[in-house]
Amino acid sequence: MSFALLALICAVALLGPLLSATRRLRLPVVVGELGVGIVLGMTGLRVLDATNPTFEFMGQIGFALVMFIAGAHLPIRNQALVKGLGRGASRAVAIGVLSVPAGFGLAWAFGTGHGPLYAVLLASSSASLVLPAMAGADLGGHDALEFLAQLAIADAACIVLLPLAINPTRAGSAAIGALAVLVTGAVLLVILLLAGRKGRAERLHEFSQRRLLALELRITLLVLFVLAAVAVSTGVSVMLAGFVAGLVFAAIGEHNRVQHQLFAISEGFFAPIFFVWLGASLDLRNLASHPAAILLGLSLGLGALILHTVVGVVSRQPWPLAGLTAAQLGVPVGAVALGSEAGLLHPGEGSALLLGAVVTIVGVAMLAGRARRTLGASPAQA
Repeated sequence: MSFALLALICAVALLGPLLSATRRLRLPVVVGELGVGIVLGMTGLRVLDATNPTFEFMGQIGFALVMFIAGAHLPIRNQALVKGLGRGASRAVAIGVLSVPAGFGLAWAFGTGHGPLYAVLLASSSASLVLPAMAGADLGGHDALEFLAQLAIADAACIVLLPLAINPTRAGSAAIGALAVLVTGAVLLVILLLAGRKGRAERLHEFSQRRLLALELRITLLVLFVLAAVAVSTGVSVMLAGFVAGLVFAAIGEHNRVQHQLFAISEGFFAPIFFVWLGASLDLRNLASHPAAILLGLSLGLGALILHTVVGVVSRQPWPLAGLTAAQLGVPVGAVALGSEAGLLHPGEGSALLLGAVVTIVGVAMLAGRARRTLGASPAQA
């Protein structure tokens, strides 16, 4: 790793926002960043070496920050969310139950033996992808609250289950590591809540802002990296550590200033590095020699859209909202990162998982406008 390569990564990462600027589709920036990594990595020019320890470590920091943002996006402080918890949870559970036979069926059909992984992917959602797509919509009605509750439950549950599902042979040790991260996160949450009582949090915020110290940002990064250290030492991915750290600060409620600082650090530097690194680590030439992987990716993406939409329609959820809950981003990206790192995926399988995610992202782009209009026309919001 050199400054020249770092400058190249930062330069090509600018193509991500440019490629996402299409008004009609509004594809997430990560699609462009992954594409750049694919072109410059193993698949294409091989300018970027994804096995470089420094590049890989910076990518892991980016991974943790991406999952932090995903966890922080969950609206767990929204007290009105309780009203939609029952039906939202029941839909998430129904989709999870139906995802098991669907996932194992796909694993049998394609001979991969990764039924648990496919089940988690089919059941997952992505609040970090859907909520920005719903910007400007009124999220106060009963349909919206049920939708948000379903998103939050599916997103959180699948991220926790992914380390267990991707390698069932070590599910026991993964469960212990996940529990250690969750317990550490709970302890840190209690410490932060106690430390912020009696106006101390506001005084710290005002002092930090007045003296330009960025103390809250430093505390946030400290919590994130403590959890990442616990995760790595117990054999769990930093994916879970980042997500739990995001949940901690979502529960506390960050100031907008800290949110903007974290967003700048993540989206301005480390997240692009992660997605470029992830793209560089993939060899899409395997798809040419394993065309079944293309069919697997399409099956995962379309299967998720169909499954979520059918369950939603049967339970009287507006179909555009039901389709949006099929959005995938963090879970398939995490699966590819974890699977590639541990050598668990078959040739072309990692690319297939990302192809499935792209199918759902295209679905989000097509459904978001109709979903916003549906919420705007809801009788509960009139």
